[in-house]
Amino acid sequence: MRSRYTAYTLQDMPYLARTLHPSQRSDYDEAGAEKWARESEWDGLEIIEVTPDPATPNRGTVEFRARYRSADNRLEHHELAEFRKTGDDWYFYDGKLVGPGQFRRDTPKVGRNDPCPCGSGKKYKKCCG
Repeated sequence: MRSRYTAYTLQDMPYLARTLHPSQRSDYDEAGAEKWARESEWDGLEIIEVTPDPATPNRGTVEFRARYRSADNRLEHHELAEFRKTGDDWYFYDGKLVGPGQFRRDTPKVGRNDPCPCGSGKKYKKCCG
């Protein structure tokens, strides 16, 4: 994963094509990838988790975030990438964008008819809600 990120920063499209799984190369949009790489200023790569597939030792996933700037906007590409091993080499097979995680509340939910947590003695819906 790190070498593919570096290839994007260096705009090394032949390397990206070589490290793409052979069965996926017909769908590779080299011109589009090159345009994205050229128009982006890369700010860093964070590997979140590497997960081998216990059922199939020739497969694994890498969850990562690549930060970049494009047209003065700070952006982040968060992906779960699937890699497959053929012979001695690992190849990028497919990727799925990771959306925002599920919201987790730190405090108990205050219902509309519960006492207001501000301490006024009123119902939440009549006070701060």
